[in-house]
Amino acid sequence: MATTATPDTPLYGGFSRFELELEFVQCLANPTYLNYLAVENKFDSPEFVAYLSYLQYFKQPTYVKYLHHPGPTLRTLDLLQHESFRQGILNPALVQTMTLEGLRNAIPPVDKD
Repeated sequence: MATTATPDTPLYGGFSRFELELEFVQCLANPTYLNYLAVENKFDSPEFVAYLSYLQYFKQPTYVKYLHHPGPTLRTLDLLQHESFRQGILNPALVQTMTLEGLRNAIPPVDKD
């Protein structure tokens, strides 16, 4: 995605804040990455949990159009608003279930004709 920053927009490593947030929020659709964040105790930080709440602006039509996979991304963002999910993602069985469900939804069924 090309930077749409104006000369007054601060850049971080050449990217706008929006571009960095877009990249991060899309990573949240990856169950293995969620597990990594949980193992690293990121979900124990009130500031990080507040940041996840802030990222809900991606639900707005103005921003959702930039998401490559809006369904899984926004669903995970919703789940992350709940303490029980943030703790549950430590369980490898949940990670595996989410991964398999994601694959089932991503791969179209094979025609048996």
